[in-house]
Amino acid sequence: MTSLRTLTLAALCALAATSISHAADTTAAQQLAHWSAQAGSPGNADKGKVFFNARHGGEWSCASCHGTPPTAQGKHASTGKSIAPLAPAFNPKAFTDTAKVNKWFRRNCNDVLSRECTAVEKADVLAYLNALKP
Repeated sequence: MTSLRTLTLAALCALAATSISHAADTTAAQQLAHWSAQAGSPGNADKGKVFFNARHGGEWSCASCHGTPPTAQGKHASTGKSIAPLAPAFNPKAFTDTAKVNKWFRRNCNDVLSRECTAVEKADVLAYLNALKP
């Protein structure tokens, strides 16, 4: 009976470890490297800053919700919901979950651009965000 409990506990611990590692399966630097590779060129922080602050012909920019610079808590432009700092140096959880990164890029790019962002745009924005330091 004790060995069954031990095996069950070990299995649960392994499952929990897998779940935890999946939730933090990447870093902001790895995301930048990924999107730079997809773009075929390294992200450009200066272009990323311009992109982040531009309205792109619409009502919102990235900065509308995330702030300028995105180093403090932001606030959603229409819902008022609080948003954690986007710059990784100010939010250690930023860009650490690939599924969430993909989800929020898709959602936010559609809000700002009315389309998905390109790999170049994502790399540039990530280069900008990664360059922001305390």
